[in-house]
Amino acid sequence: MRVKQLAETNRRSINSKVIACIERAVYGQRVEPKAVLTKARKLREKTVDYPLGDDEFTQAKVVGRP
Repeated sequence: MRVKQLAETNRRSINSKVIACIERAVYGQRVEPKAVLTKARKLREKTVDYPLGDDEFTQAKVVGRP
């Protein structure tokens, strides 16, 4: 059932989702720390005028869960 839900969420067939999961498990994804930090810093710059407190953050997490 979980694969079916993931496939629907990602607008894929079950078969293509299974293949994508296998590929991710086999090949993995290399992450460049500098690239991640650069992206995070750019996002932080864009959101500096929109402070988000703990209560708002927690509520957003709860709302985003099925």
